[in-house]
Amino acid sequence: MNSAEWHARIECGGKVAGAGFLVTPSKVLTCAHVVRDGARDGLTVTFTERPGLPALRARVVADGGWGGGAADLGDVAVLELEREVAIAPAALAPVDGAHGTTPRKLVVYGFPAGFDEGTLAEYRITAPQLISREWLQLEAWQQDGQPLAPGFSGAAVTLVDTGEVVGMVTAAAGARGVRNGRMMPTQVMARYWPDLTGLVPTSDHRTADRARLRALVERAVRAGVDCDPVRLYTAAAGPFDPDPPEEGFDSLWSAALFVLCELDGPGAGETLARLTDRLEALLRTREPAPETPAPEWAPILVELKHSGAGDGLVRVEVSAYSQGRRHPVDSDTVPQGRLRAFVRDGIEAAFRYLTPGADELIAFALPRDWLDWPVDRWESAPDDDTPLGCVYPLVVTDHARRKASTRHVLTRAWNRLDSFPGARLHRVDCGSPEEPGRLRVRLRKPDACLAGFAAAPAAARTRPHFDTSLTAPAPVIVWSRSGCVAGEGDCGGADGCTGKAFLDELDACVSGVPPAELPRHVLALREEADAEDGHWARDIQLLWDDPRVFTDPHASAAAHVQSPVA
Repeated sequence: MNSAEWHARIECGGKVAGAGFLVTPSKVLTCAHVVRDGARDGLTVTFTERPGLPALRARVVADGGWGGGAADLGDVAVLELEREVAIAPAALAPVDGAHGTTPRKLVVYGFPAGFDEGTLAEYRITAPQLISREWLQLEAWQQDGQPLAPGFSGAAVTLVDTGEVVGMVTAAAGARGVRNGRMMPTQVMARYWPDLTGLVPTSDHRTADRARLRALVERAVRAGVDCDPVRLYTAAAGPFDPDPPEEGFDSLWSAALFVLCELDGPGAGETLARLTDRLEALLRTREPAPETPAPEWAPILVELKHSGAGDGLVRVEVSAYSQGRRHPVDSDTVPQGRLRAFVRDGIEAAFRYLTPGADELIAFALPRDWLDWPVDRWESAPDDDTPLGCVYPLVVTDHARRKASTRHVLTRAWNRLDSFPGARLHRVDCGSPEEPGRLRVRLRKPDACLAGFAAAPAAARTRPHFDTSLTAPAPVIVWSRSGCVAGEGDCGGADGCTGKAFLDELDACVSGVPPAELPRHVLALREEADAEDGHWARDIQLLWDDPRVFTDPHASAAAHVQSPVA
Protein backbone atom coordinates (compact mmCIF):
# COMPACT_ATOMS: atom_id res chain seq x y z
CA MET A 1 0.00 0.00 0.00
CA ASN A 2 3.02 2.33 -0.02
CA SER A 3 2.26 3.60 -3.53
CA ALA A 4 -1.52 3.05 -3.61
CA GLU A 5 -2.35 6.21 -5.55
CA TRP A 6 -5.28 4.38 -7.14
CA HIS A 7 -7.53 4.99 -4.10
CA ALA A 8 -10.32 7.36 -5.17
CA ARG A 9 -12.76 9.70 -3.46
CA ILE A 10 -16.16 9.94 -5.17
CA GLU A 11 -18.17 13.17 -4.97
CA CYS A 12 -21.70 13.91 -6.13
CA GLY A 13 -22.64 17.54 -6.47
CA GLY A 14 -19.49 18.61 -4.63
CA LYS A 15 -20.19 16.42 -1.58
CA VAL A 16 -18.24 13.29 -0.62
CA ALA A 17 -20.37 10.27 -1.44
CA GLY A 18 -17.95 7.41 -0.92
CA ALA A 19 -14.82 5.72 -2.22
CA GLY A 20 -13.67 3.83 -5.26
CA PHE A 21 -10.53 2.40 -6.86
CA LEU A 22 -8.86 2.60 -10.26
CA VAL A 23 -8.82 -0.68 -12.20
CA THR A 24 -7.72 0.61 -15.64
CA PRO A 25 -6.23 3.99 -16.60
CA SER A 26 -9.76 5.32 -17.19
CA LYS A 27 -12.12 3.11 -15.15
CA VAL A 28 -13.01 3.30 -11.45
CA LEU A 29 -15.10 0.78 -9.51
CA THR A 30 -17.47 1.82 -6.71
CA CYS A 31 -20.87 0.92 -5.27
CA ALA A 32 -24.02 1.74 -7.21
CA HIS A 33 -25.54 3.35 -4.11
CA VAL A 34 -22.56 5.74 -3.89
CA VAL A 35 -23.33 7.24 -7.31
CA ARG A 36 -27.12 7.01 -7.33
CA ASP A 37 -27.37 10.83 -7.39
CA GLY A 38 -24.52 11.25 -9.84
CA ALA A 39 -26.62 11.59 -12.99
CA ARG A 40 -28.49 14.51 -11.41
CA ASP A 41 -25.76 16.26 -9.44
CA GLY A 42 -22.63 15.43 -11.45
CA LEU A 43 -19.83 13.01 -10.54
CA THR A 44 -16.19 13.78 -9.85
CA VAL A 45 -13.32 11.51 -8.83
CA THR A 46 -10.29 12.68 -6.83
CA PHE A 47 -7.10 10.65 -6.29
CA THR A 48 -6.15 12.00 -2.87
CA GLU A 49 -2.77 10.23 -2.80
CA ARG A 50 -1.70 12.17 -5.91
CA PRO A 51 -1.50 15.79 -4.66
CA GLY A 52 -1.87 18.33 -7.43
CA LEU A 53 -4.00 16.12 -9.70
CA PRO A 54 -7.36 17.93 -10.02
CA ALA A 55 -10.73 16.25 -9.60
CA LEU A 56 -11.88 14.52 -12.79
CA ARG A 57 -15.41 14.39 -14.15
CA ALA A 58 -16.82 10.88 -14.51
CA ARG A 59 -19.90 9.08 -15.76
CA VAL A 60 -21.47 5.69 -15.00
CA VAL A 61 -20.90 3.33 -17.93
CA ALA A 62 -21.95 0.01 -16.34
CA ASP A 63 -23.71 -1.25 -13.23
CA GLY A 64 -24.87 -4.46 -11.60
CA GLY A 65 -28.61 -3.73 -11.76
CA TRP A 66 -28.88 -2.77 -8.07
CA GLY A 67 -32.51 -2.36 -7.02
CA GLY A 68 -32.04 0.39 -4.45
CA GLY A 69 -32.47 -1.59 -1.22
CA ALA A 70 -29.83 -2.53 1.35
CA ALA A 71 -30.36 -6.25 0.67
CA ASP A 72 -30.61 -5.94 -3.13
CA LEU A 73 -27.96 -7.58 -5.24
CA GLY A 74 -25.66 -5.99 -7.82
CA ASP A 75 -24.51 -2.96 -5.82
CA VAL A 76 -21.60 -2.17 -8.14
CA ALA A 77 -20.97 0.62 -10.65
CA VAL A 78 -18.24 1.30 -13.19
CA LEU A 79 -17.19 4.93 -13.73
CA GLU A 80 -15.37 6.18 -16.81
CA LEU A 81 -13.11 9.19 -16.24
CA GLU A 82 -13.04 12.15 -18.62
CA ARG A 83 -9.47 11.18 -19.48
CA GLU A 84 -6.90 8.52 -18.63
CA VAL A 85 -4.65 9.12 -15.60
CA ALA A 86 -0.97 8.28 -15.24
CA ILE A 87 -1.55 6.18 -12.13
CA ALA A 88 -0.86 2.47 -11.82
CA PRO A 89 -4.24 0.71 -11.38
CA ALA A 90 -4.99 -1.46 -8.38
CA ALA A 91 -3.69 -5.01 -8.49
CA LEU A 92 -6.40 -7.60 -7.87
CA ALA A 93 -5.70 -10.70 -5.78
CA PRO A 94 -6.69 -14.29 -6.58
CA VAL A 95 -10.23 -15.23 -5.59
CA ASP A 96 -9.08 -17.10 -2.48
CA GLY A 97 -6.59 -14.42 -1.37
CA ALA A 98 -8.76 -12.96 1.38
CA HIS A 99 -8.77 -16.03 3.62
CA GLY A 100 -6.51 -18.90 4.54
CA THR A 101 -5.68 -21.25 7.40
CA THR A 102 -5.10 -18.17 9.58
CA PRO A 103 -6.94 -14.83 9.33
CA ARG A 104 -5.33 -12.30 6.97
CA LYS A 105 -5.36 -8.63 7.91
CA LEU A 106 -7.27 -6.49 5.43
CA VAL A 107 -7.08 -2.71 5.12
CA VAL A 108 -9.81 -0.37 3.89
CA TYR A 109 -9.17 3.24 2.81
CA GLY A 110 -12.35 5.33 3.02
CA PHE A 111 -13.60 8.88 3.39
CA PRO A 112 -16.00 9.14 6.36
CA ALA A 113 -17.18 12.52 7.64
CA GLY A 114 -14.27 14.63 8.85
CA PHE A 115 -11.66 12.69 6.83
CA ASP A 116 -11.77 14.21 3.34
CA GLU A 117 -8.15 13.12 2.81
CA GLY A 118 -9.05 9.55 3.80
CA THR A 119 -8.52 7.23 6.77
CA LEU A 120 -7.76 3.55 7.29
CA ALA A 121 -9.69 0.72 8.92
CA GLU A 122 -8.41 -2.82 9.59
CA TYR A 123 -10.66 -5.86 9.09
CA ARG A 124 -10.63 -9.59 8.42
CA ILE A 125 -12.93 -12.09 6.74
CA THR A 126 -15.20 -13.86 9.22
CA ALA A 127 -15.50 -16.98 7.00
CA PRO A 128 -15.20 -17.89 3.30
CA GLN A 129 -18.96 -18.53 3.18
CA LEU A 130 -20.76 -16.15 0.77
CA ILE A 131 -23.97 -14.54 2.00
CA SER A 132 -26.67 -14.75 -0.71
CA ARG A 133 -23.86 -15.73 -3.11
CA GLU A 134 -22.93 -12.05 -3.04
CA TRP A 135 -21.06 -10.91 0.06
CA LEU A 136 -18.40 -11.90 2.56
CA GLN A 137 -18.76 -10.69 6.13
CA LEU A 138 -16.08 -8.39 7.50
CA GLU A 139 -15.26 -8.10 11.18
CA ALA A 140 -12.94 -5.58 12.86
CA TRP A 141 -9.34 -6.68 13.33
CA GLN A 142 -9.38 -4.88 16.68
CA GLN A 143 -12.59 -4.12 18.51
CA ASP A 144 -11.52 -0.54 19.28
CA GLY A 145 -10.45 0.17 15.69
CA GLN A 146 -12.01 2.51 13.13
CA PRO A 147 -15.56 1.32 12.36
CA LEU A 148 -16.96 1.19 8.86
CA ALA A 149 -19.19 4.21 8.29
CA PRO A 150 -20.70 6.21 5.43
CA GLY A 151 -17.79 7.21 3.24
CA PHE A 152 -16.25 3.73 3.22
CA SER A 153 -18.75 2.39 0.67
CA GLY A 154 -16.97 1.54 -2.57
CA ALA A 155 -13.56 1.34 -0.90
CA ALA A 156 -11.13 -1.37 -1.96
CA VAL A 157 -10.46 -4.11 0.60
CA THR A 158 -6.75 -4.86 0.34
CA LEU A 159 -4.31 -7.39 1.74
CA VAL A 160 -2.06 -5.52 4.16
CA ASP A 161 1.08 -7.41 3.14
CA THR A 162 0.78 -7.05 -0.66
CA GLY A 163 -1.65 -4.16 -1.21
CA GLU A 164 -3.70 -6.32 -3.60
CA VAL A 165 -7.48 -5.90 -3.77
CA VAL A 166 -9.70 -8.79 -2.70
CA GLY A 167 -13.04 -6.99 -2.69
CA MET A 168 -15.07 -3.83 -2.20
CA VAL A 169 -16.93 -2.54 0.88
CA THR A 170 -20.67 -2.43 0.23
CA ALA A 171 -22.22 -1.96 3.69
CA ALA A 172 -21.59 -1.51 7.39
CA ALA A 173 -23.47 -3.47 10.05
CA GLY A 174 -25.62 -0.45 10.84
CA ALA A 175 -26.07 -1.09 14.56
CA ARG A 176 -24.21 1.16 17.02
CA GLY A 177 -21.21 -0.58 18.54
CA VAL A 178 -21.16 -3.40 15.97
CA ARG A 179 -17.95 -3.21 13.96
CA ASN A 180 -18.87 -5.58 11.17
CA GLY A 181 -19.67 -5.00 7.53
CA ARG A 182 -19.88 -6.64 4.14
CA MET A 183 -17.67 -6.73 1.10
CA MET A 184 -18.27 -7.91 -2.45
CA PRO A 185 -15.34 -10.17 -3.51
CA THR A 186 -13.59 -9.56 -6.81
CA GLN A 187 -15.03 -12.68 -8.42
CA VAL A 188 -18.59 -11.49 -7.64
CA MET A 189 -17.88 -8.03 -9.08
CA ALA A 190 -16.60 -9.75 -12.23
CA ARG A 191 -19.98 -11.48 -12.46
CA TYR A 192 -21.61 -8.06 -12.92
CA TRP A 193 -18.86 -6.48 -15.04
CA PRO A 194 -17.29 -9.16 -17.28
CA ASP A 195 -14.37 -6.89 -18.23
CA LEU A 196 -13.09 -7.40 -14.70
CA THR A 197 -12.72 -11.14 -15.24
CA GLY A 198 -9.45 -10.75 -17.10
CA LEU A 199 -7.99 -8.64 -14.27
CA VAL A 200 -8.43 -11.21 -11.50
CA PRO A 201 -5.40 -13.57 -11.43
CA THR A 202 -5.59 -17.26 -10.78
CA SER A 203 -4.38 -18.45 -7.40
CA ASP A 204 -1.39 -20.53 -8.55
CA HIS A 205 0.80 -17.49 -9.24
CA ARG A 206 3.05 -16.82 -6.34
CA THR A 207 2.45 -13.56 -4.48
CA ALA A 208 6.12 -12.57 -4.50
CA ASP A 209 6.36 -13.03 -8.30
CA ARG A 210 3.24 -10.93 -8.89
CA ALA A 211 4.52 -8.18 -6.62
CA ARG A 212 7.93 -8.18 -8.35
CA LEU A 213 6.40 -7.92 -11.83
CA ARG A 214 4.09 -5.10 -10.73
CA ALA A 215 6.98 -3.14 -9.22
CA LEU A 216 9.04 -3.53 -12.40
CA VAL A 217 6.18 -2.37 -14.63
CA GLU A 218 5.70 0.69 -12.41
CA ARG A 219 9.43 1.46 -12.71
CA ALA A 220 9.28 1.09 -16.48
CA VAL A 221 6.25 3.40 -16.75
CA ARG A 222 7.86 6.04 -14.53
CA ALA A 223 11.10 5.87 -16.51
CA GLY A 224 9.27 6.12 -19.84
CA VAL A 225 10.88 2.92 -21.14
CA ASP A 226 9.85 2.35 -24.74
CA CYS A 227 9.49 -1.29 -25.73
CA ASP A 228 7.17 -3.57 -27.70
CA PRO A 229 5.04 -5.48 -25.13
CA VAL A 230 4.06 -8.11 -27.74
CA ARG A 231 7.72 -8.97 -28.43
CA LEU A 232 8.44 -8.98 -24.70
CA TYR A 233 5.61 -11.47 -24.07
CA THR A 234 6.46 -13.65 -27.08
CA ALA A 235 10.07 -13.96 -25.90
CA ALA A 236 8.90 -15.08 -22.45
CA ALA A 237 6.00 -17.37 -23.45
CA GLY A 238 6.34 -21.15 -23.20
CA PRO A 239 5.42 -23.63 -25.98
CA PHE A 240 1.92 -24.21 -24.59
CA ASP A 241 1.09 -20.59 -23.73
CA PRO A 242 -1.54 -18.77 -25.84
CA ASP A 243 -0.57 -16.33 -28.56
CA PRO A 244 -0.96 -12.63 -27.73
CA PRO A 245 -4.31 -11.10 -28.74
CA GLU A 246 -4.69 -10.22 -32.43
CA GLU A 247 -4.96 -6.52 -31.52
CA GLY A 248 -1.74 -6.78 -29.51
CA PHE A 249 -1.10 -5.10 -26.17
CA ASP A 250 -1.55 -1.35 -25.85
CA SER A 251 0.86 -1.10 -22.89
CA LEU A 252 3.21 -3.01 -20.63
CA TRP A 253 0.36 -3.20 -18.13
CA SER A 254 -1.77 -5.07 -20.68
CA ALA A 255 0.98 -7.63 -21.28
CA ALA A 256 1.55 -8.09 -17.54
CA LEU A 257 -2.17 -8.53 -16.85
CA PHE A 258 -2.41 -11.06 -19.71
CA VAL A 259 0.28 -13.19 -18.07
CA LEU A 260 -1.21 -12.83 -14.58
CA CYS A 261 -4.82 -13.42 -15.55
CA GLU A 262 -4.97 -15.50 -18.74
CA LEU A 263 -2.23 -18.07 -18.17
CA ASP A 264 -3.00 -21.14 -16.07
CA GLY A 265 -1.43 -24.46 -15.25
CA PRO A 266 2.02 -25.52 -14.09
CA GLY A 267 3.87 -23.56 -16.79
CA ALA A 268 2.30 -20.22 -15.94
CA GLY A 269 4.70 -19.55 -13.09
CA GLU A 270 7.70 -20.18 -15.36
CA THR A 271 6.38 -17.75 -17.97
CA LEU A 272 5.78 -15.16 -15.27
CA ALA A 273 9.36 -15.56 -14.04
CA ARG A 274 10.80 -15.28 -17.57
CA LEU A 275 8.76 -12.16 -18.32
CA THR A 276 9.86 -10.58 -15.04
CA ASP A 277 13.53 -11.39 -15.66
CA ARG A 278 13.42 -9.99 -19.20
CA LEU A 279 11.73 -6.78 -18.05
CA GLU A 280 14.31 -6.33 -15.30
CA ALA A 281 17.14 -6.80 -17.82
CA LEU A 282 15.48 -4.30 -20.14
CA LEU A 283 15.26 -1.73 -17.35
CA ARG A 284 18.96 -2.14 -16.58
CA THR A 285 19.83 -1.20 -20.14
CA ARG A 286 17.20 1.50 -20.74
CA GLU A 287 16.90 3.38 -17.44
CA PRO A 288 19.10 6.47 -17.44
CA ALA A 289 21.98 6.38 -14.98
CA PRO A 290 22.14 9.18 -12.40
CA GLU A 291 23.79 12.25 -13.93
CA THR A 292 25.99 12.97 -10.92
CA PRO A 293 26.32 11.57 -7.42
CA ALA A 294 24.62 13.44 -4.60
CA PRO A 295 26.82 16.29 -3.40
CA GLU A 296 28.72 16.03 -0.14
CA TRP A 297 27.96 19.54 1.02
CA ALA A 298 30.60 21.74 2.67
CA PRO A 299 28.37 24.27 4.43
CA ILE A 300 28.98 27.79 5.59
CA LEU A 301 26.57 28.50 8.44
CA VAL A 302 25.32 32.04 9.09
CA GLU A 303 23.40 32.27 12.38
CA LEU A 304 21.26 35.35 12.90
CA LYS A 305 19.61 35.90 16.28
CA HIS A 306 17.70 38.54 18.18
CA SER A 307 20.42 40.37 20.11
CA GLY A 308 18.34 41.26 23.16
CA ALA A 309 19.87 44.74 22.96
CA GLY A 310 17.20 46.36 20.80
CA ASP A 311 15.34 45.85 17.53
CA GLY A 312 18.08 47.50 15.51
CA LEU A 313 20.81 45.05 16.53
CA VAL A 314 21.37 41.48 15.34
CA ARG A 315 23.65 38.81 16.78
CA VAL A 316 25.66 37.18 13.98
CA GLU A 317 27.88 34.07 14.02
CA VAL A 318 29.55 32.66 10.92
CA SER A 319 31.06 29.15 10.82
CA ALA A 320 32.48 26.81 8.22
CA TYR A 321 32.21 23.01 8.17
CA SER A 322 35.00 21.01 6.61
CA GLN A 323 36.09 17.38 6.98
CA GLY A 324 33.79 16.75 9.93
CA ARG A 325 34.85 19.85 11.87
CA ARG A 326 33.19 23.13 12.61
CA HIS A 327 35.43 26.20 12.30
CA PRO A 328 34.15 29.43 13.92
CA VAL A 329 34.94 32.34 11.59
CA ASP A 330 33.48 35.53 13.10
CA SER A 331 30.80 36.70 15.49
CA ASP A 332 29.49 40.06 16.65
CA THR A 333 26.40 42.09 17.43
CA VAL A 334 25.87 44.49 14.54
CA PRO A 335 23.27 47.11 13.59
CA GLN A 336 20.93 46.08 10.79
CA GLY A 337 22.44 48.72 8.55
CA ARG A 338 25.78 46.83 8.59
CA LEU A 339 24.29 43.34 8.67
CA ARG A 340 24.63 42.48 4.97
CA ALA A 341 28.22 43.69 4.76
CA PHE A 342 29.20 41.76 7.91
CA VAL A 343 27.60 38.55 6.62
CA ARG A 344 29.18 39.00 3.20
CA ASP A 345 32.64 39.41 4.70
CA GLY A 346 32.11 36.45 7.03
CA ILE A 347 31.11 34.19 4.13
CA GLU A 348 34.17 35.25 2.14
CA ALA A 349 36.42 34.47 5.12
CA ALA A 350 34.72 31.09 5.68
CA PHE A 351 35.75 29.83 2.24
CA ARG A 352 39.34 29.61 3.50
CA TYR A 353 38.31 26.65 5.69
CA LEU A 354 36.56 24.64 2.96
CA THR A 355 38.25 21.83 1.08
CA PRO A 356 39.13 23.17 -2.38
CA GLY A 357 36.56 22.08 -4.94
CA ALA A 358 33.98 20.96 -2.33
CA ASP A 359 30.27 21.63 -2.91
CA GLU A 360 29.71 24.82 -0.93
CA LEU A 361 26.32 25.44 0.70
CA ILE A 362 25.27 28.71 2.37
CA ALA A 363 22.86 28.00 5.25
CA PHE A 364 21.12 30.77 7.20
CA ALA A 365 19.85 29.68 10.64
CA LEU A 366 17.10 32.17 11.52
CA PRO A 367 14.54 32.77 14.28
CA ARG A 368 11.12 31.54 13.21
CA ASP A 369 9.76 35.07 12.68
CA TRP A 370 12.65 35.84 10.29
CA LEU A 371 12.36 32.73 8.09
CA ASP A 372 10.80 34.80 5.29
CA TRP A 373 13.78 37.17 5.08
CA PRO A 374 15.03 37.45 1.45
CA VAL A 375 18.61 36.48 2.33
CA ASP A 376 19.04 34.92 -1.11
CA ARG A 377 18.59 38.42 -2.65
CA TRP A 378 21.42 40.02 -0.61
CA GLU A 379 24.36 41.22 -2.72
CA SER A 380 27.12 38.66 -3.16
CA ALA A 381 30.04 41.16 -3.06
CA PRO A 382 30.70 44.90 -2.54
CA ASP A 383 31.33 45.35 -6.27
CA ASP A 384 28.82 42.75 -7.49
CA ASP A 385 25.06 43.08 -6.96
CA THR A 386 24.37 39.53 -8.17
CA PRO A 387 22.08 38.01 -5.52
CA LEU A 388 23.82 35.61 -3.12
CA GLY A 389 21.28 32.90 -3.95
CA CYS A 390 22.20 33.14 -7.65
CA VAL A 391 25.88 32.47 -6.92
CA TYR A 392 25.75 29.68 -4.31
CA PRO A 393 23.23 27.03 -3.24
CA LEU A 394 21.47 28.81 -0.35
CA VAL A 395 18.97 27.50 2.19
CA VAL A 396 17.39 28.62 5.43
CA THR A 397 16.69 26.64 8.56
CA ASP A 398 14.91 27.26 11.86
CA HIS A 399 16.64 27.94 15.18
CA ALA A 400 13.77 26.23 17.00
CA ARG A 401 14.68 22.86 15.42
CA ARG A 402 18.02 22.75 17.27
CA LYS A 403 16.81 20.30 19.91
CA ALA A 404 18.62 16.96 19.98
CA SER A 405 15.32 15.08 19.69
CA THR A 406 14.35 17.01 16.54
CA ARG A 407 17.77 16.45 14.99
CA HIS A 408 17.45 12.73 15.72
CA VAL A 409 14.07 12.52 13.95
CA LEU A 410 15.33 14.54 10.98
CA THR A 411 18.42 12.36 10.63
CA ARG A 412 16.27 9.24 10.51
CA ALA A 413 14.05 10.88 7.86
CA TRP A 414 17.03 11.84 5.70
CA ASN A 415 18.44 8.31 5.91
CA ARG A 416 15.20 7.14 4.30
CA LEU A 417 15.15 9.93 1.72
CA ASP A 418 18.58 8.94 0.40
CA SER A 419 16.92 6.17 -1.59
CA PHE A 420 14.14 8.36 -3.03
CA PRO A 421 14.42 9.15 -6.77
CA GLY A 422 12.48 12.40 -6.41
CA ALA A 423 11.07 14.85 -3.90
CA ARG A 424 7.36 14.21 -3.43
CA LEU A 425 5.48 17.46 -2.83
CA HIS A 426 2.72 17.71 -0.24
CA ARG A 427 0.70 20.80 -1.16
CA VAL A 428 -0.86 23.23 1.31
CA ASP A 429 -3.15 25.21 -1.00
CA CYS A 430 -5.23 28.26 -0.15
CA GLY A 431 -8.59 26.70 -0.95
CA SER A 432 -8.83 23.83 1.48
CA PRO A 433 -5.88 23.44 3.85
CA GLU A 434 -6.31 20.29 5.88
CA GLU A 435 -6.41 20.43 9.63
CA PRO A 436 -2.93 20.97 11.13
CA GLY A 437 -3.17 17.70 13.05
CA ARG A 438 -3.84 15.72 9.89
CA LEU A 439 -1.05 17.55 8.10
CA ARG A 440 1.30 16.41 10.88
CA VAL A 441 0.25 12.78 10.34
CA ARG A 442 0.95 13.03 6.60
CA LEU A 443 4.32 14.68 7.07
CA ARG A 444 5.43 11.92 9.44
CA LYS A 445 4.81 9.18 6.85
CA PRO A 446 7.94 7.38 5.60
CA ASP A 447 7.73 8.91 2.11
CA ALA A 448 7.07 12.48 3.30
CA CYS A 449 9.70 14.90 2.09
CA LEU A 450 8.62 18.35 0.96
CA ALA A 451 5.80 20.59 2.19
CA GLY A 452 4.93 23.31 -0.33
CA PHE A 453 2.90 26.38 0.64
CA ALA A 454 0.75 28.56 -1.59
CA ALA A 455 0.98 31.43 0.91
CA ALA A 456 3.90 32.93 2.82
CA PRO A 457 4.38 31.91 6.49
CA ALA A 458 2.74 35.08 7.82
CA ALA A 459 -0.62 34.33 6.12
CA ALA A 460 -3.17 33.81 8.89
CA ARG A 461 -5.03 30.98 7.12
CA THR A 462 -1.93 28.79 6.74
CA ARG A 463 0.34 29.92 9.59
CA PRO A 464 -0.74 27.00 11.85
CA HIS A 465 0.07 24.61 9.00
CA PHE A 466 3.48 26.20 8.50
CA ASP A 467 4.27 25.84 12.22
CA THR A 468 3.10 22.22 12.07
CA SER A 469 5.43 21.54 9.13
CA LEU A 470 8.34 22.94 11.14
CA THR A 471 7.61 20.84 14.22
CA ALA A 472 6.55 17.61 12.41
CA PRO A 473 9.44 18.03 11.34
CA ALA A 474 9.29 18.19 7.52
CA PRO A 475 12.82 17.80 6.08
CA VAL A 476 12.10 20.35 3.34
CA ILE A 477 9.64 23.27 3.16
CA VAL A 478 9.24 25.55 0.14
CA TRP A 479 7.18 28.67 -0.40
CA SER A 480 7.22 31.92 -2.34
CA ARG A 481 7.67 35.15 -0.44
CA SER A 482 5.31 36.71 -3.00
CA GLY A 483 2.79 33.87 -2.80
CA CYS A 484 -0.94 34.30 -2.48
CA VAL A 485 -1.67 37.42 -0.40
CA ALA A 486 -5.47 37.42 -0.63
CA GLY A 487 -7.26 38.37 2.57
CA GLU A 488 -8.57 35.74 4.93
CA GLY A 489 -11.36 33.81 3.20
CA ASP A 490 -10.88 35.72 -0.10
CA CYS A 491 -9.02 32.98 -1.97
CA GLY A 492 -10.47 29.59 -2.77
CA GLY A 493 -7.36 28.26 -4.45
CA ALA A 494 -8.82 28.63 -7.94
CA ASP A 495 -6.82 28.94 -11.15
CA GLY A 496 -6.23 32.65 -10.58
CA CYS A 497 -4.43 32.05 -7.27
CA THR A 498 -0.74 32.98 -7.52
CA GLY A 499 0.07 30.47 -4.80
CA LYS A 500 -1.60 27.65 -6.73
CA ALA A 501 0.35 28.61 -9.85
CA PHE A 502 3.58 28.53 -7.81
CA LEU A 503 2.83 25.05 -6.44
CA ASP A 504 1.86 23.74 -9.89
CA GLU A 505 5.21 24.87 -11.28
CA LEU A 506 7.08 23.59 -8.23
CA ASP A 507 5.44 20.16 -8.40
CA ALA A 508 6.37 19.74 -12.05
CA CYS A 509 9.89 21.01 -11.41
CA VAL A 510 11.00 18.98 -8.36
CA SER A 511 9.17 15.66 -8.77
CA GLY A 512 12.24 14.00 -10.30
CA VAL A 513 14.88 15.74 -8.17
CA PRO A 514 16.47 13.74 -5.30
CA PRO A 515 15.95 15.62 -1.99
CA ALA A 516 19.71 15.97 -1.42
CA GLU A 517 19.98 17.81 -4.76
CA LEU A 518 17.33 20.43 -4.02
CA PRO A 519 19.70 23.26 -2.96
CA ARG A 520 21.59 23.00 -6.25
CA HIS A 521 18.35 22.70 -8.21
CA VAL A 522 16.88 25.80 -6.56
CA LEU A 523 20.12 27.67 -7.35
CA ALA A 524 19.45 26.99 -11.05
CA LEU A 525 15.86 28.20 -10.66
CA ARG A 526 17.01 31.40 -8.99
CA GLU A 527 19.48 32.04 -11.81
CA GLU A 528 16.67 31.60 -14.36
CA ALA A 529 14.35 33.87 -12.37
CA ASP A 530 16.99 36.59 -12.08
CA ALA A 531 17.33 36.67 -15.86
CA GLU A 532 13.61 36.55 -16.69
CA ASP A 533 10.95 39.07 -15.66
CA GLY A 534 7.94 37.54 -13.91
CA HIS A 535 9.54 34.13 -13.40
CA TRP A 536 7.52 32.01 -10.96
CA ALA A 537 10.59 31.16 -8.80
CA ARG A 538 11.93 34.70 -8.28
CA ASP A 539 10.99 34.77 -4.57
CA ILE A 540 11.34 31.06 -3.82
CA GLN A 541 12.36 30.27 -0.25
CA LEU A 542 13.92 26.88 0.51
CA LEU A 543 14.00 25.56 4.07
CA TRP A 544 16.28 22.51 3.76
CA ASP A 545 17.47 20.80 6.90
CA ASP A 546 19.77 17.76 6.81
CA PRO A 547 21.52 17.43 10.22
CA ARG A 548 24.11 15.06 8.76
CA VAL A 549 25.61 17.95 6.80
CA PHE A 550 26.40 19.83 10.02
CA THR A 551 27.93 17.05 12.12
CA ASP A 552 31.00 17.92 14.19
CA PRO A 553 32.08 14.90 16.26
CA HIS A 554 35.25 16.63 17.54
CA ALA A 555 33.76 19.93 18.68
CA SER A 556 33.30 20.77 22.33
CA ALA A 557 29.95 20.52 24.04
CA ALA A 558 29.83 24.30 24.24
CA ALA A 559 30.12 24.62 20.48
CA HIS A 560 27.21 22.23 20.01
CA VAL A 561 25.06 24.18 22.42
CA GLN A 562 25.68 27.36 20.46
CA SER A 563 24.86 25.91 17.04
CA PRO A 564 21.19 25.37 16.16
CA VAL A 565 22.03 22.90 13.43
CA ALA A 566 25.05 21.10 14.86
